[in-house]
Amino acid sequence: MSEPTTYALDKGIATITLNHPDNRNALSTELLNSLGDNLEESMQSDHVRVIVLTNEGNTFCAGADLKGGGVNVPSRYSLVDIFQLMMDGPKPVVGKIAGHCMGGGVGLAAACDISIAADDAMFGFTEVRIGVAPAIISVVVLPKMRRADALELFLSGERIPASRAVHVGLINAAAPRESLDDTTDEFLTKIAAGGPLALAAAKELIYKVPSAARDEAFKWTAKLSSELFRSDEAAEGMKAFRERSMPPWSG
Repeated sequence: MSEPTTYALDKGIATITLNHPDNRNALSTELLNSLGDNLEESMQSDHVRVIVLTNEGNTFCAGADLKGGGVNVPSRYSLVDIFQLMMDGPKPVVGKIAGHCMGGGVGLAAACDISIAADDAMFGFTEVRIGVAPAIISVVVLPKMRRADALELFLSGERIPASRAVHVGLINAAAPRESLDDTTDEFLTKIAAGGPLALAAAKELIYKVPSAARDEAFKWTAKLSSELFRSDEAAEGMKAFRERSMPPWSG
């Protein structure tokens, strides 16, 4: 049986591929364990600049494993653990969504910092159709959506195309399947222009500041800004700016 996820590292890009297409990459215990291990490795590695999460098969992730696979496998990571690794980890996570997303799969796509989907991919909060609700993933998706869109899609269970998933804020872009790689590479090139410490700090700001009290947010961001300006990375970046050269991390 193939590994539930595969891992490859090339030129600072760690690619994690959901690799159970026969089970529509459903969130089985085996897949969550494998995904968690690969995320941990990527987040901790000094050789990784950015993480790409993608899939084999025509489904990115079908959500919960309703077939009950992995019931006898010890669980090391819950779906909550996976979301927290993706959102709290210092490395940017880019989703290359090469297939349909349903239920928890929509949450996985939304938990990526940036997501680009093939324009023939469908998205849906289909939980109500089987008598449950999108509870855990609501923590990930609701900050990205208008309330009106969330109510409509949560309550109806309707499947929507990638173009509308962009419109409601779940993902960043939809691209023709034949140009999905090129569109993803454009985003990766832009991210690679940023310093590693700066990228980690920028990501932390997005997730922490909106939920913080204003006084605490100002206090924390002032301290963070001071630390960043004193860093070796900032010194290298400003030197490169003055000299009109490329900083050492670029590319």
